[in-house]
Amino acid sequence: MALLRSLGSLLCLCAFRIPAGPGAAARGLDVASYRERVRAMFYHAYEHYLESAFPYDELRPLTCDGHDTWGSFSLTLIDALDTLLILGNVTEFQRVVAVLQEGLDFDIDVNASVFETNIRVVGGLLSAHLLSKKAGVEVEVGWPCSGPLLRLAEEAARKLLPAFQTPTGMPYGTVNLLHGVNPGETPVTCTAGIGTFIVEFATLSHLTGDPVFEDVARKALKALWKNRSDIGLVGNHIDVVTAKWVAQDAGIGAGVDSYFEYLVKGAILLQDKELMSMFLEYNKAIKNYTKFDDWYLWVQMYKGTVSMPVFQSLEAYWPGLQSLIGDVDNAMRTFLNYYTVWKQFGGLPEFYNIPQGYTVDKREGYPLRPELIESAMYLYRATRDPILLELGRDAVESIEKISKVDCGFATIKDLRDHRLDNRMESFFLAETVKYLYLLFDPDNFIHNDGSDFDVVITPYGECILNAGGYVFNTEAHPIDPAALHCCRKRKEEQWEVEDLMQEFYSLQKKKKFPLKQTSDCAEGGCAKDPAGASLGGKKRNSKKSSHSLLSCPSQSFNSKLAVLGQVFLDNT
Repeated sequence: MALLRSLGSLLCLCAFRIPAGPGAAARGLDVASYRERVRAMFYHAYEHYLESAFPYDELRPLTCDGHDTWGSFSLTLIDALDTLLILGNVTEFQRVVAVLQEGLDFDIDVNASVFETNIRVVGGLLSAHLLSKKAGVEVEVGWPCSGPLLRLAEEAARKLLPAFQTPTGMPYGTVNLLHGVNPGETPVTCTAGIGTFIVEFATLSHLTGDPVFEDVARKALKALWKNRSDIGLVGNHIDVVTAKWVAQDAGIGAGVDSYFEYLVKGAILLQDKELMSMFLEYNKAIKNYTKFDDWYLWVQMYKGTVSMPVFQSLEAYWPGLQSLIGDVDNAMRTFLNYYTVWKQFGGLPEFYNIPQGYTVDKREGYPLRPELIESAMYLYRATRDPILLELGRDAVESIEKISKVDCGFATIKDLRDHRLDNRMESFFLAETVKYLYLLFDPDNFIHNDGSDFDVVITPYGECILNAGGYVFNTEAHPIDPAALHCCRKRKEEQWEVEDLMQEFYSLQKKKKFPLKQTSDCAEGGCAKDPAGASLGGKKRNSKKSSHSLLSCPSQSFNSKLAVLGQVFLDNT
């Protein structure tokens, strides 16, 4: 069906158009020049945040002051930290790390979004922690399995754990950082607010050795999976106490988006086939019920009937996600649909009515979101199609023309007349600028293909880091998947030693030289060494590792860890 109508003269009256210029194809585009313009965009926004808004969360660019939005964390500073390193500014990265170590405090009486605190604060701190050595920060002994930024990330995540204490394991949307979940807190949470934890929380568990974070994230994911409809779709909002769907619109956009994203990225990060199989099942249902002419509509989750024939700007992450599972052809077709909307307005309105080909009332704004640029970056790495650079060019030109003000970059309140709003969200520096820069910087360390890497000696053995394959969380904070293998060997080897000791003491018993056990050990469950130290006590996986206890085998690192291009294609 023909979903996009020509707007005729309306387009001339209302839309911002990117000038075609000579040779509109990006083959003649000066990539280095646009990269430097993106760098200048970052510093124009960042320096004005420091001058006018710090220590508040965000800059208000029209009044040149600051305000707290998500919990009084100096959020823009955390969100911008790894972008500084991607731009090559190690000096400022080091300075900000010191500022955060000194001033960040989570023991505050603030009601915070569980979702936003996780993706922005926990994710930002974890990424900066894992990039610290590369940025020249003097790291402590035991890094990356210890360190001040890791401790801050863990502290922030622990403040979120009370939200997961529900009958279903699905978290409340808001938690008080000092007192836990408020007694009157609504049990209704959006799907994305339940399913967007596995990347950060699994990373925390692997680095700290505490499984609680990964456990609660997995339980929440599985609860959503269990409560999908008979036709394989999930709705928009659910009651986390009763597991009843409150909003039954199913789609890939707002309220749902990063749940699907984290099934794929969690699968890549953890090499987890179960998570990937969940996504692939969802993907079938999404194609069957929501996809029309390479657009994705909103449908009723139980019936599959169309409820909203709209495209939301938040849905523009989808082509990038498709590229991660190797579905590049479909990704490009959907991307080109979304790109027509960008060219129509010079940005993506929050809601766009597909049949009418125009904005939806009261959803005409563009808060400088990154999603279409994110998809362009992924797809360009996979295809090198020059049209993806054209989107990057258009984004730079339109953001500078419409949004740039003396004190930073302002949210566009209405794309039809380019009125501005007095806000610059922290994701502008965390995501929008970062993805633009990476699109125009093919040699950035983030794009490492594994040909270069660092070997780090930890108390747990030899560790490979910075080999590439970074997994971006939904706030564009890169996580090094190899780091998840750095902090476990000593425990595994300790278990092997304990098993050997158990065998030794078992032999001693057979020889009628039994060792005395204390009363708190189950029969046969706790051997003691001669000094009285407990060696057992907990059941462990009896599967033995094939390497010597004294060896330091290199970590496995293969193409499946790559987040750029096609992965999971060998069906193994």
